[in-house]
Amino acid sequence: MTRVPYDSVLKKARSRVIWAAAVTISLVPSPAVLAQSPARPQFEVASLKPGQPVPGDKIYINLGSVSHGTLTLTNTSLADCLRYAFGLTSNDQLSGADWIKSKVVRFDIVAKAPADTPLGQIRLMLQTLLTDRFQLALHREQKELSYVALVIGKKGPKLQEAIPDSDASGNKFLIGRIVSNHISMTTLATLFSRFTGQTVLDMTGLTAEYDLKLEWTPENTPKLTATGTGADAGASTDGESGPSLFAAVEQQLGLKLEVRKGPVEVIVIDHAERVPAQN
Repeated sequence: MTRVPYDSVLKKARSRVIWAAAVTISLVPSPAVLAQSPARPQFEVASLKPGQPVPGDKIYINLGSVSHGTLTLTNTSLADCLRYAFGLTSNDQLSGADWIKSKVVRFDIVAKAPADTPLGQIRLMLQTLLTDRFQLALHREQKELSYVALVIGKKGPKLQEAIPDSDASGNKFLIGRIVSNHISMTTLATLFSRFTGQTVLDMTGLTAEYDLKLEWTPENTPKLTATGTGADAGASTDGESGPSLFAAVEQQLGLKLEVRKGPVEVIVIDHAERVPAQN
């Protein structure tokens, strides 16, 4: 029987332990790796610049439009940009320094993504862009608010799904008339919010985009202050023959606007640089 020196055995044992430890360590991510979050979606190229002074009393504002993957916002406040990025319908859902909602502090954005990028992904890309350029720090909290809920009516929706890549040249978004061949419920709620001056939340659960036409008489739109639906305002209150917004939404779209009060998620801007980082 051949005797093996004890020192030799000890060295081999130690080498096995060291090798095993090395394998174990290599299988466990370092704290730095664990701390890394998944890469945030980003635009291929993006320009974000302070808006230039506009002569005259009228200012053209583009609150957010996407065409073939290119997002454009023009003469918008930071609050306008954040509303588009997070799918919010009113400034009541944002809290922060006064300047973020000021129409004096304006920004222009042109950002490009692949032509087939879904709108939800575009919004995430805009969140990344705004976070990076304005050094945003924010959190979410619940706040008791009065709001208008856009819901499905008792008889169900009267909506036709949009035809992909259909011609949008005839689309109109006016007080008293909305014509669109490609509109989501979130965008519709946003328009209602801007036309009424109230927070309107999409609670329909409808996720497609639709081809629709809606007409109403603005003067007949009831004040959105009392709890209820306002649907009983279907008849004119000022002698005009057109329906109110509440009545038109129910009659023409099969949806319903209900005034409610309750907890609503609000985004609180803890920090934002007034001058964005350079492109």
